[in-house]
Amino acid sequence: MITLFSFQFTTADLLIFLLVAVFVGMSKTGVHGTGMVAVPLLASVFGGQLSSGIMLPMLCLADVMGVWYYHRHASWEHLKKLFPWAVIGTVFGTIVGGMIDDNIFRMIMAVIIVGSVIIMLWLERGHKEDIPDYKWFAGLTGTAGGFTSMVGNLAGSVMAVYFLSMRLPKNSFIGTTAWFFMVMNWFKVPFHVFAWHTITWNTFLLNLSALPLIAVGALIGIVIVKNIPEKLYRWFIIGMTLIAAIMMLV
Repeated sequence: MITLFSFQFTTADLLIFLLVAVFVGMSKTGVHGTGMVAVPLLASVFGGQLSSGIMLPMLCLADVMGVWYYHRHASWEHLKKLFPWAVIGTVFGTIVGGMIDDNIFRMIMAVIIVGSVIIMLWLERGHKEDIPDYKWFAGLTGTAGGFTSMVGNLAGSVMAVYFLSMRLPKNSFIGTTAWFFMVMNWFKVPFHVFAWHTITWNTFLLNLSALPLIAVGALIGIVIVKNIPEKLYRWFIIGMTLIAAIMMLV
């Protein structure tokens, strides 16, 4: 066993944790599906709710990198519609998340991700115009995004549905997503500290130790996004989302 900031790791568990750090960095510079794959990986080491609190500071650190690189491409018109509803979803997620066990956690997240994949495929088959840019859709998506982000850091699939349906180009998609998650992830920190007690001094030190690998992942993500065509990028997001759903169900 390997002891790191009071946590006991097997060699395999430590390698998973380090791989998660790389995936988190990649997710914040455009390879969004890797973030959804990272969630079940980390849950396999720490369990549901605790893994959510351990991952959050990693996400906050990586968010800064993503926003720094893509901040010019954000669509604030869409963000203003989403933020108030996402706050409501976060509060609701805090309440519900404190009452569920790991099995229910995995089931809820798997259902949400599978549903998101189905909608993404439906949109890609030529139905983008069937979801208008109405306030009710932003409200529904923002609430669902805040809830799933709080419960399991898995709002990536939900928000991908919204931003893909809004037909944002690749860089705008990445920049808008980066700003959304940076604001919401930092907003979630007090709930994890004072309500769930899943962020402590030891978990924060554990996160800091992973910072170099988060930076490596961020650089890898930038390279991938630069070299992937627009249409292939959209299918890549769908494919990685589907992999995350399968991992949650297994």
